Amino acid sequence: QAQLVESGGGLVQPGGSLRLSCVASGFTLPLDYYTINWFRQAPGKEREAVSCTSAWGGRTNVADSVKDRFTTSRDNAKNMMTLQMNSLKPDDTAVYYCAAGRFVGPCELSTRGMDYWGKGTRVTVSS
Repeated sequence: QAQLVESGGGLVQPGGSLRLSCVASGFTLPLDYYTINWFRQAPGKEREAVSCTSAWGGRTNVADSVKDRFTTSRDNAKNMMTLQMNSLKPDDTAVYYCAAGRFVGPCELSTRGMDYWGKGTRVTVSS
């Protein structure tokens, strides 16, 4: 059974950094075949796509709200994806999720094609 498990969340002060990880297991195909996205959902707000990475190491994109602060990477050999978050702001407070899907074409900052979801890890940015 395919599973995604996020980790690395916690409490951090404004301006600080966190590194989130997402480990995949039980997928029938190598992780290379999957587009991987990161999302977040703040209390009372809609889920927002934060980043995406196309299958086979293709296109990577990040949302304007986190551009120049967040970077995403994947290590298919380790079945792991990471989201490096720098210069964190209180507005970055949310539950962060990773998701995967056999999405054809360049990745998109949307939930379209995302078939597998982790349960999320909470990030709180506060002094």
